[in-house]
Amino acid sequence: MAAQRRNLMQSHQSWTDDLPLCQMCGVGTAPNCVYGPDGKGTQSHTNEDGHLRFRGEDGCFLYGVFNGYDGSRVASFASQCLTAELLLGQLNSSHTDNDVRRILTQAFDVVEKSYFETIDDALAEKAHLSNYLLPHNENQKVQERLKELEQEVSGGATAVVALILNNKLFIANVGTNRALLCKSSSDGQNQVLQIGRPHSTDNDDELQRLAALGVDSARVRQAGQIAGQSSTRRLGDYRVKFNYNEIDLLSAAKTKPVIAEPEIHGSQSLDSVTGFLLLMSEGLINALESAHGPEQANQEIVAMVAAELAQQTSLEAAAQSVVDRVKRLHHDVYVSGRQRATYCSRHEDMTLLIRTLNYPLADGALTPTQGGRIYPVSVPYSNSQSTSKTSVTLSLVMPSQSTLTNGTNTASTLEEGTPTPGSQSPTATLQSTNTQTQSSSSSSGDGSLFRQRGSQAAQPDETGRVPPYVDFSQFYLLWGSDHSDSQSTQGGLGPQ
Repeated sequence: MAAQRRNLMQSHQSWTDDLPLCQMCGVGTAPNCVYGPDGKGTQSHTNEDGHLRFRGEDGCFLYGVFNGYDGSRVASFASQCLTAELLLGQLNSSHTDNDVRRILTQAFDVVEKSYFETIDDALAEKAHLSNYLLPHNENQKVQERLKELEQEVSGGATAVVALILNNKLFIANVGTNRALLCKSSSDGQNQVLQIGRPHSTDNDDELQRLAALGVDSARVRQAGQIAGQSSTRRLGDYRVKFNYNEIDLLSAAKTKPVIAEPEIHGSQSLDSVTGFLLLMSEGLINALESAHGPEQANQEIVAMVAAELAQQTSLEAAAQSVVDRVKRLHHDVYVSGRQRATYCSRHEDMTLLIRTLNYPLADGALTPTQGGRIYPVSVPYSNSQSTSKTSVTLSLVMPSQSTLTNGTNTASTLEEGTPTPGSQSPTATLQSTNTQTQSSSSSSGDGSLFRQRGSQAAQPDETGRVPPYVDFSQFYLLWGSDHSDSQSTQGGLGPQ
């Protein structure tokens, strides 16, 4: 069996090639980046993240985001093996919540053991050559082979996995990725729920678990990392699983301190829920928190997703647009030289998975600027047929870079004006209000105010920004119809 797994990993085959992808989710990604003094970024290593999004039988759906490090081997293996352990007949609608939690836990255990089976031979050869090298420490060929073996066996991954069965949500987490559930209320407000806490060196529960094993938890908290990673639970990484006694921080542990056992949350009923589920890699979370601080990161990412879902016609485009926005925001903070710029010299691979829950997408024709914020602009309008005062309210869409002031986030939450489902759309806001009587020249807004106009539509510049834009043509049309005489004598109103 181990040989079969090794052969499969070395080939381009997959255990899950025949499983259908779920069409109710989208994934956005961005590679890691290190900025130079001129603000230009370079990728320091290949993308190490992974993800899965499959639709099984009997109303079962499986999603996951994997944050790999020191190579993509573990993330790739885990995404394939975990799917095979959960969607090839192991789950069905007759299972109870306890059954599902047990099967999820077992699946992670199988993934961990199966991965190490694939590198057994390499680990054995590495141990043998290491012993040989002691009396022959100048043997260059042996040293080169040891480097090759180290690259082959090193690395690990953290994982956050979402399972939907019988319209119930289960979240299984190992490490420092994040799951958010956003529920939209009837008044258009979004309730954000973070499911679980990251297994990191500042998690009190995890530190207590390590302390019970004999590890000095105060030192772990102070160090902030274990063998180069902040996670206290992870898949793979033979160094902390087999050689932990050689690691200073872990040397006093009575048994394996860094584990691959998932923390499982659920079930959470999704009946009558309207909203979306987000699975995010640690790299995406850290990039946003580095730029704006951790206080409002959850609300901010949800606001971005809601704004993109209101504009994009596909979930894939929405997810990618959000990742691109975070990447651009992170870069802009770095080049600004402001307070948080020192935290933004680099970012790791970023992955975002969006799974909608009875949540509508945009209709495709209504797309103002990408990622803007909406501000009402009241323009005075006087009707020649009446002495009453009337104003036309337009929507000005401002680009998102205006949300940064002195290196801190000042306008990023839903309460501060980001459009939400059920609230007024940025594409349908031309209305006339009369201060004395209801004006007869009112419109509910058909979206024409912000319809894209082919080649005339504002295009992003080299930084991805779109300048502020508002179309006053409807106002000029209304004004001109009542002032045609004066318009002809004065040369007209509005742009010629």
